[in-house]
Amino acid sequence: MQRSPDAVMLFAAGFGTRMRELTRDKPKPMIEVSGRPLIAHALELAQAIRPARIVANLHYKPEPLKAFLEPQNVRISLESPEILDTGGGLRQALPLLGDGPVFTMNTDAIWKGPNPLKLALQAWDPDRMDALLVCVPLERAAGRTGGGDFAADAEGRISRGGKLVYGGVQILKTQDLNQIEEQVFSLNVLWNRMAEANRLFALEYPGRWCDVGHPEGITLAEDLIAADDV
Repeated sequence: MQRSPDAVMLFAAGFGTRMRELTRDKPKPMIEVSGRPLIAHALELAQAIRPARIVANLHYKPEPLKAFLEPQNVRISLESPEILDTGGGLRQALPLLGDGPVFTMNTDAIWKGPNPLKLALQAWDPDRMDALLVCVPLERAAGRTGGGDFAADAEGRISRGGKLVYGGVQILKTQDLNQIEEQVFSLNVLWNRMAEANRLFALEYPGRWCDVGHPEGITLAEDLIAADDV
């Protein structure tokens, strides 16, 4: 099994219900931010690390996404008839991704600063880690409603609660996905197992980040992109 990830999974299957009317006729990853589809911002970051494979899972209104992604050599994992959530979707895509650790990336966020995938790759230590989540301090997470997701100890091991927001980029070992009986499940199930084994880690992102999962996030993200400072 590879010790370093060489595949990226883009999560693009969701219904985008928080976007309300904006996703009536298009999938959320095709909503434009600063003149480009949301997924184009994510794909640019993924392509910059030159992975062997990039895969996207699709479900809701998949045709515009297929038309955008396939010419860019992104492989498609179509979830049908039901959507499989992050864990089930990643497991379905494993034949396309390979059997080593993989990056996963949400496609509804904007990053301002260093490429989070590059930072994660530099910090990845498979001897200690089963997953490394790139997290953003709450005060630098624009568009975030509510509190944080995690707290980290001095070595970076994480637990639930705290002021770190999961930014949607991680490196993850996938072999234990096949031990989960459910067909539809969140990656939180796998994270909980890793946390119990003290092998779930966070990397604090040094830049800024914006959640674009809701309409108000579009303006916040465009302001972040246009800002001169990191």
